Amino acid sequence: MNRRAARVILFDEHSRVLLFRGRDSSAPDRGSWWFTPGGGLDPGESPHEAALREVREETGLTLASVSGPVYEQEIDFAFEDVQLHRYEQFFVARVNEFVIDPHGWTDLEKRSMLESRWWSLDELESTTETINPEALAELVRVQIKR
Repeated sequence: MNRRAARVILFDEHSRVLLFRGRDSSAPDRGSWWFTPGGGLDPGESPHEAALREVREETGLTLASVSGPVYEQEIDFAFEDVQLHRYEQFFVARVNEFVIDPHGWTDLEKRSMLESRWWSLDELESTTETINPEALAELVRVQIKR
């Protein structure tokens, strides 16, 4: 299945990035990975609109705008027994640290999202955890210098 997605690199006032840790509940033996808020575009929705909606649904935070895209990638993966090909655009927003409100999560997100936390650049560069996108530490470094 082909799908377009918008993802958001959310920076807090300490230049940390919000990531979720998730897993495929249909294949828990595949482990877990960390990823930015975001998801697929709804029909007729622009990537910017999807980025704002996804942040609101996944975090409870309403953003006025996002910048970008600052990065794009195509990725193939299996999730919940479906083979996916996704074209992802990454946007940036700066916020004050906040606590996640999961009330907007879909059933799929409730099954697959395990936790969230704020990551510093040093933590991103030194972790052995799986991070998507793989280039996130470099993207964060470039954005911090701006």
